[in-house]
Amino acid sequence: MDDLHAPTVTSGPTSTAYSNGVPKERLSLMELIAEKERVEAELSALGSVLDSHGVNMNTSLTTFDGFPRSDIDVAQIRTTRARIIRLRNDYKDLMARIEVGLHAHHAALAEAAQNNTPAPAAASGSSTAVVEAPFAKVNSVVPGSPAESAGLQAGDSIVKFGTVDWTNHEKLSKVAEIVSQNEGLPVIVKALRASSLGGRPEQVQMQLTPRRNWGGRGLLGCHLLPI
Repeated sequence: MDDLHAPTVTSGPTSTAYSNGVPKERLSLMELIAEKERVEAELSALGSVLDSHGVNMNTSLTTFDGFPRSDIDVAQIRTTRARIIRLRNDYKDLMARIEVGLHAHHAALAEAAQNNTPAPAAASGSSTAVVEAPFAKVNSVVPGSPAESAGLQAGDSIVKFGTVDWTNHEKLSKVAEIVSQNEGLPVIVKALRASSLGGRPEQVQMQLTPRRNWGGRGLLGCHLLPI
């Protein structure tokens, strides 16, 4: 009997094209970041499918004597797992391309500053675009919290938290330092937010003031996950 626990595809090469058929090599940096957001959203949705069956990527799909379990949709779970594996490979490839693109962009900015020449436009088609990579995801926001008052929303991707960005967050430890050092003081936060029309994420900026005694735990009232 085939191993029902195994996914239908292996953890092999990533897919070669963007979701609209454009090769990844031809995507701008901002398009790569937008595709990363799309992949994260799909992975989250697929994770919810597995959760609805009460399984994860490692749960056995057969009974102790090797027969398919009758209490779950084995075919759907196998298909979902296969898609998750492929998307995880795509995600790693996207992150590698984004890192290369960001380093190249910042190197170009540094060279332009040194030569006193106009700064190059970010690779998004806009001469005013600022390229910043997200480093944290807002997992939840507590009602009535400083985070909610500032306008932060669950699903936002943080690209700047005070002086902290993708280059120096150190697994979010620097965010914690900024929060503790700025109690009662506004901190500029920049984030990428999914567009309601399904296009590129929009960048939002807000002032978030860490404070106690707002009625909940912590100084912010939100939960951040490193990306």
